[in-house]
Amino acid sequence: MKLGVNLGYWGAGNDADNLALAREADRLGYAVCWAAEAYGSDAATVLSWVAAQTERIDVGSAVFQIPARTPAMTAMTAATLDSLSGGRFRLGLGVSGPQVSEGWHGVRFQAPLGRTREYVEIVNLALARKRLEYQGKHFQLPLPDGPGKRIQLTVHPVREHIPVYLAAVGPKNLELAGEIADGWLAVFFSPAFAHEQLATIAAGRAKAGKALDGFDVVPTVPIVVDEDVERAAELVRWYAALYIGGMGSREQNFYNQLACRMGFEREAERVQELYLAREHRNAAAAVPLEFVDATCLLGSPERIARRMKEFEAAGVTTLSLSPFAATLDERLAALGTAARLVDAEA
Repeated sequence: MKLGVNLGYWGAGNDADNLALAREADRLGYAVCWAAEAYGSDAATVLSWVAAQTERIDVGSAVFQIPARTPAMTAMTAATLDSLSGGRFRLGLGVSGPQVSEGWHGVRFQAPLGRTREYVEIVNLALARKRLEYQGKHFQLPLPDGPGKRIQLTVHPVREHIPVYLAAVGPKNLELAGEIADGWLAVFFSPAFAHEQLATIAAGRAKAGKALDGFDVVPTVPIVVDEDVERAAELVRWYAALYIGGMGSREQNFYNQLACRMGFEREAERVQELYLAREHRNAAAAVPLEFVDATCLLGSPERIARRMKEFEAAGVTTLSLSPFAATLDERLAALGTAARLVDAEA
């Protein structure tokens, strides 16, 4: 199992800290550094900045939002980042959610599975430097009955194939990830619940005539090094409450639905109720310790080492850490602790 680091969103007043985390992960031999985007900082600019100031670590989008860019623009960006970084780019994609897609990007949140399938096919065609011609249900290139031409990407990516990852939560999207992608970007991954999710991914792989071997399973996992597990959990509860309670509407929240499938239906409903009522502190307090502990690395180094083995045994191939702590030094130390624990098992 390899290690990664997830920087989250840029521009929240911690930019220097995030760059320090990326550099430290690079020094420690981490495999990949991921950056996110929603409706603030964009991931592409952040990744070019990180790539310019690191040497070995891969840089990945977790994720580029599908409604934010045309497939061709995503291919252009991926090729450029791969070229600038010397072949270190990984392309993570996700459909976002209806509120951001329609409210921010002005793109209808319709047929997300079909749009994703066509989107990835077009991106791969463009990156393979084929003359772009595609007639799908959601995308037509060139547009019919117009002056559009079949155009070929002029940039040469360093590699023949840039790995594509899908951020997937629901069962149908998990199966799609297995079928058309090289890896899965997971959130709220619990080793105890992973068998069902990976079985769904394996079904998608089988559709494409592939096995699960070689498929990169990459959950983002908060880590807090603290002898007191309950105190460690307090640092993560607000993050869990934001997603379970506030990411989406009452009727359509993928993370809330995931928590329900994991057996926390009553608790997820309560967290959402409080969060939507703007009782954010109470919503965080309502996130059960069992959920936080199941989806995070909390406690002493010895306890974290045991939990890391559970993640690896559950099928994780790249453990992407998100260090939670009050200070930068503590976050950097968490990355170092994780690296030592992995090295000790090697």
